[in-house]
Amino acid sequence: MGAPVLNGPFTMPMFRNFVPRKLQPWLYIFIAVTFQLSGGLYMANLSHMVGETSLMREDLQMCLYCNLAGMAVYFPLLFRMKFRFTNKTLLTAASLGVIVCNLIAPYTTFLPLLWTLCFIEGICKIQGTFEALSNIQLWMTPKRDFTVFFPLLHIIILGSMQVSSIIATHLGYYMHWSYMHWFIAGLMLTDLLIVQGCTRHFRIVKKFPLFGIDWLGAVLWAILLLEVAYFFDYGEFYDWWNSPVMQGLAVAIVITLGFCIGRMLHIRHPYIEPEMWSYRHLLPILILITLVEAFLATEHVLEGVFHGSVMHYEEMVAMQLDWPMLAGVVAGSLFAYWWMHVRGFSYLRLITVGIASLACYLLTFYFVLSADIHISQLFLPTLCRGFAYAILSATFMVCLEEIMTFRHFFQALSVFNMLHMVVGGVMGGALYGRWLSYAVSDNMARYGAAVDRVSFSSQPFAFDRFIESFVPQMMEVSIRQIYGWTIYACLFLLLLFLLYDAPVRRELKLMPSWRSLRKEAAMMFGKNLLIRITLITRPFNIFIGH
Repeated sequence: MGAPVLNGPFTMPMFRNFVPRKLQPWLYIFIAVTFQLSGGLYMANLSHMVGETSLMREDLQMCLYCNLAGMAVYFPLLFRMKFRFTNKTLLTAASLGVIVCNLIAPYTTFLPLLWTLCFIEGICKIQGTFEALSNIQLWMTPKRDFTVFFPLLHIIILGSMQVSSIIATHLGYYMHWSYMHWFIAGLMLTDLLIVQGCTRHFRIVKKFPLFGIDWLGAVLWAILLLEVAYFFDYGEFYDWWNSPVMQGLAVAIVITLGFCIGRMLHIRHPYIEPEMWSYRHLLPILILITLVEAFLATEHVLEGVFHGSVMHYEEMVAMQLDWPMLAGVVAGSLFAYWWMHVRGFSYLRLITVGIASLACYLLTFYFVLSADIHISQLFLPTLCRGFAYAILSATFMVCLEEIMTFRHFFQALSVFNMLHMVVGGVMGGALYGRWLSYAVSDNMARYGAAVDRVSFSSQPFAFDRFIESFVPQMMEVSIRQIYGWTIYACLFLLLLFLLYDAPVRRELKLMPSWRSLRKEAAMMFGKNLLIRITLITRPFNIFIGH
């Protein structure tokens, strides 16, 4: 197996001997980045897809939420899959899944199929990313220090999101939006060549069967998440409570939630265990990440309207803002690393820094918001947004790992990402969309009342030119108003953090070994199974240095 010497340097026994040792972890970083570049559909080309297909904007946005829901719901299964299948099998299956979904998605407009493909692609995306990065965790941080791992992880994840947007915009502008899907398929083929040619089947532990998994519970949680996303995504289209569709869906959400809770409380091994909710500080973290995502939803709604309807930016112009966002993400992740690992400062105060950066983004955008600005004036608020997003995402995940045991960590991570990836953003987007619709109508009624025959006759002017500039001005005023109220809410949250100082502990607990994790997993399903399972193989003992 090419096992390393006990307590020797980090090695990756799944690689064949001809692959240079220094190159091995970088190949897995490349694989992780390619998975993070992938998606079901690519929202950077949203306008092209709306114009070419018969689908509405809400239909395509729902594809994004299905993709994110697939990633969020799948978290509790990641280690079970790792204990059951080899590294090569998992990476191969994930790559093939992404290829199939990317080759079919651009050529179908049947929404149930399209949403299913995006959901499956999200599962494959998170499985491939996790499998690649979990095998180089000891290379990134030999002591399994999550104050190192999570900031570096978010450079890869959040940075890849911006790079994916940049690539998709260029391909959609110079060629066709479907070329992004072919590009991702090509990257996945490269991953397959690396996996098939450079790796072999290797298990870090003895095979652990896929029994005791609450598959029905997983389906129920996924349905609940998609129902919530559909409700807020299509709310404006159906006119909210005036539509029987929204009324019926609200009832369905309550019923599905009841089934999820009932199953969680009445079966032996539910998909998300009730004990998971009992950890101290868990609910504040979940509430905070939802609020942060709601604040950041201004990017997708208000900034999008400002760029398109007020400034009339084309895709290639608006894409320039992805670069300061990328710089902010890298800077925020490195700052979080310096704060938590190098200096060992309080996590709570780092969250305060993140919220202060978020407030700076809102304030800066509020004061520069005008139809007369140059796009370079939006670089600073965009950088602040990326800086805040990276700090808060990395810090919340470190705090979550600190307060949870391993048994419940990935279940909590699943709930965390349901709120982080889907619920917070879609709720905030729906709120801002509804608010903007009301504010524009109200301002047009207020300011339009001053336009009459008397004002025209006193100083004649071109009415058509006036109307052409009047609507963008009203949208600009409305966006500024909403940003103002959002700033008040963000500053209020920042004030609460400044007044309340009860930090999550600063000393990291010891990360358990693979041996103890597998033993704990086996004990969850009965002592008889534990007797029949050999705990671990000698190559893996040598591999992890125990």
